[in-house]
Amino acid sequence: MTYLLKRIALFLVVLVICQTIVAQDTIRFRTMFWNVENLFDTLPDSIKNDSEFLPESIRHWNTKRFKKKINDVARVIIATGEWEAPALVGLCEVENDNVMKHLTQYSALKEQGYRYIMTNSPDIRGINIALLYQRDRFKLLNYQSINVIPDRPDRSPTRDILYVCGLLPTKDTLDILLVHFPSRTGGVKETEPYRLNTAKQLKSLADSIISVREHSQLLIMGDFNDYPTSKSIAKVLNATIPSDTIKACKLYHLLANKAAKNRDYGSHKYKGEWKLLDHIIVSGNLLSNENFSTGIKKADVVRLPFLLEEDNAYGGYQPYRTYRGMKYIGGYSDHLPVYADFNMILTY
Repeated sequence: MTYLLKRIALFLVVLVICQTIVAQDTIRFRTMFWNVENLFDTLPDSIKNDSEFLPESIRHWNTKRFKKKINDVARVIIATGEWEAPALVGLCEVENDNVMKHLTQYSALKEQGYRYIMTNSPDIRGINIALLYQRDRFKLLNYQSINVIPDRPDRSPTRDILYVCGLLPTKDTLDILLVHFPSRTGGVKETEPYRLNTAKQLKSLADSIISVREHSQLLIMGDFNDYPTSKSIAKVLNATIPSDTIKACKLYHLLANKAAKNRDYGSHKYKGEWKLLDHIIVSGNLLSNENFSTGIKKADVVRLPFLLEEDNAYGGYQPYRTYRGMKYIGGYSDHLPVYADFNMILTY
């Protein structure tokens, strides 16, 4: 009898071990961000200055070009996902709901089951930020379009910050902040105060989320119109290269290390120089969480061959954009997308 009990006990131990092994599964969770360069529809907006992208405008933006742009954006998103479309896709320079409905319902993305949320910014041109998400991999809990308050009354309004909160398949909460900082048009130094002001308000939001939520996991993505070493990122956000010691409440830049080591590394090219304007920044908890962790090797700029064209002026390659000046050339964008992979451990 004792022998039989020992055999049963041994069998149960083996069964528990096997169930534990089978019950865990590691899956890839890819996020991406892309400035799609002026994704406008062809309809006039009575309260926004979108006259540049209408059929009768100097750019001759028409239905054929709009549909091509929609299909091109969908193609890039699917290609960036490789064998599985990204779970989360941040986009900037999208005009309105009509544009996003065409992208999610009348392109190849329809088969991917994306839903979207977006800002309703006071930006004069009417360009916004949007997040595409797959409901089976991200359960939306809350979102808000947060106005960036100008530092002076005479400043023009800029794009809102998009805040999104949702549940991952691990049941962890993920907080997301998507941004599109003021541009450098008019001079880098002259426009720097605009970006610093936006960065300060972004930092305040990030600090609030991290302090209020227990074990907060924060993902920040966007076109900052600044570099990893710029004041807005390096000093205001204090986002640094991840090290061996990760602090839960600190912000880490997933692409800064590659940008520092390679002078030709970037998401945008200006006068022959590649620079990183598009960034992915995370809180320390997101790097150190046992169930949702990332390797820095799996964060990068997307350099698909069809997104590039020869740079005849400076040599090498450059982003294959939609317009060169006012001339339509039928490319994708003047920015390249960026992405990051997270490994989630699911327990069944």
